[in-house]
Amino acid sequence: MSPVLEVANLRVDFSGRTAAVRGVSLKVQRGETHCLVGESGCGKSVSALAVMGLLARGAVRDADVLRFQDTDLTRLSERGMARLRGDKMAMIFQEPMTSLNPAYTIGSQMAEVYERHRGAGRRAALDRAAELLGRVGITAPGMRLAQFPHQLSGGLRQRVMIAMALMCDPELLIADEPTTALDVTVQAQILRLLQTLQRELGLSLLLITHDLGIVARMANQVSVMYAGELVESATAEALFAAPTHPYTRGLLACIPIPGTVRRDEPLGSIPGTVPRISPGFAGCGFRDRCTHALPACAQTVALRSAAPGHAYRCVLPAEWT
Repeated sequence: MSPVLEVANLRVDFSGRTAAVRGVSLKVQRGETHCLVGESGCGKSVSALAVMGLLARGAVRDADVLRFQDTDLTRLSERGMARLRGDKMAMIFQEPMTSLNPAYTIGSQMAEVYERHRGAGRRAALDRAAELLGRVGITAPGMRLAQFPHQLSGGLRQRVMIAMALMCDPELLIADEPTTALDVTVQAQILRLLQTLQRELGLSLLLITHDLGIVARMANQVSVMYAGELVESATAEALFAAPTHPYTRGLLACIPIPGTVRRDEPLGSIPGTVPRISPGFAGCGFRDRCTHALPACAQTVALRSAAPGHAYRCVLPAEWT
């Protein structure tokens, strides 16, 4: 079965000074959750915005393959992309507190999507909006349609964002850290909601996160990203059972394990920060933070196989300890 989304060698440069995405390749299969993981500044959100055609002015996007179903996104005009975006491809943006327009009611913002892509009248669009607000667990949806974003809590605004993304029954849903700035209880509710909706609607989900707990709970396939490129890709089961890249191992070492890590022990950490990568940068972007770095790390490092379906980008053998 062909993937819903196929990306090969995606590259994004900003004004010729920053290589934000460097050769990212991934596939999202129908009905699966593919998690894109990495710390802030690794290029996860830029990759998603590149797929959706929402990059800021001055950004240059290039890819060998950028395909949604049978549509080549690299050849699509802006008007064609606008017809696809919000209809068959939808995105939940990272920050629910600022993603909704404070000057318009919830109903007005949700109805616009349905009116634009389905040619429906305002009454039919509002009925659809109320239906979806109820489906994502918002009580008294008719009343909520008349409210403004500032009248809702962060958790309710995130549910509104999910409902808005589902207005036109998309095939692919991109969720960019959908639990950011929410408390733990609401985070669990949002993740449970996404799982339920995916199961009921058959959604393909590209989930962007830095939380490996979310990955363990949600993912079928995982791509670990660092400094604009993928450093490891595997099924969720294989990644947690046998992480191979030093960065992936470092991320997992930061997670306290009940019964293993004592209360008085310091938590694991990765020293340093994500580097700013300029066009033409060569070698492993993680080498300045890696305790296992070798001279060969300054050269181009290709993806290699650790096991069938499990690839990593490192000069070290898969069995290194």
